[in-house]
Amino acid sequence: MFYIDEDSEALALEASKVHPQARCEIEFQRTLRIPDDNQEYDLPPGLGKFPLGHVDDYKDKVPESWVQHGGVFLPMYQGEAMWLNFNPRSPISSSTGYPFAIKIATGKINAVSGEAWSNELQSGRTSAGRQDYVVIPEQPWLDGYCVAEGLIRQFVAMPLGEGYTAEEQLTGEAEHGGIQIVAYPMKRELYQKIKEPKHFETVNACISSNYEVMSEDEYGLAAGGLMRQQIFKDKYGIDAWDQDHPSRCFVHILNSRQYQAVTGEAPPDEPPSAKTYTEAGLPWFDYYSESNTALDGAESLAGLDSVAAKGIKKGQKPLPENTPVSPGYIVVLGDKLRKIVREGKF
Repeated sequence: MFYIDEDSEALALEASKVHPQARCEIEFQRTLRIPDDNQEYDLPPGLGKFPLGHVDDYKDKVPESWVQHGGVFLPMYQGEAMWLNFNPRSPISSSTGYPFAIKIATGKINAVSGEAWSNELQSGRTSAGRQDYVVIPEQPWLDGYCVAEGLIRQFVAMPLGEGYTAEEQLTGEAEHGGIQIVAYPMKRELYQKIKEPKHFETVNACISSNYEVMSEDEYGLAAGGLMRQQIFKDKYGIDAWDQDHPSRCFVHILNSRQYQAVTGEAPPDEPPSAKTYTEAGLPWFDYYSESNTALDGAESLAGLDSVAAKGIKKGQKPLPENTPVSPGYIVVLGDKLRKIVREGKF
């Protein structure tokens, strides 16, 4: 089951019917929107977590469709970016966390494969098609749509109905918006064989106006700038995952004004621009793993117009600030150190 962990401000998951250690968290992190200029950028920093609201706590203020979906909601500004941080919640270390296969979709378009939403896992090792999920703890985070090996396009919030979102570009409809998640724990017997630590703790947890949000105020996610990020292949194989015990969550996205109207709480301040952040000399990040194999990009996702490109076609400027930057302070992470040649100013 999914629930909001009030202490960590994250979407927590427990599959105690499979194993008492089967737990993890998904954090929705605010971040810089990297320039949408077809240059490749390193990982921008996390700027704190988006606040999460429980749909069931605001049944009289959200659309009936939201009540039917259940789940949670969070606020975003137009053009704001996000990334998903996967926290294994291991009492020992992140590398020993209980493995999960997690599917992420936006507007019911899979962010890894570009295919329409389905609950079942698909693997590149079967005739059904390419891998359409990430595996944690091997995959530490996901910042966007998998468009090529080692490259993603950043998740950027845009209003539904204007043609920018991945959902609208691939289906022609602005129907769902938001983020859809389904997670499967590793089968108990396999975990006990290859992963189980000698000592572990059992953790139990439980879910603890007349204004209605109209559909035109809902947001979906669109493809932003290019970022260097690997999406790793499943090294365990599709048979490793217990598909009899899925957990699902629908994450709705409100604009900041509507979030305040629904909850009575002010949204977070707008994040700084990439230009302002970089000029302050603050760090960007490079993460590269040689011990895992990266997936190829999805053709359908690679064909998406970015927000800036779609804006040019529409004769609009949807991004208030889109100045190219040249990060000078890059922190290298991962199991393989790379010396990236910084482009600098010409």
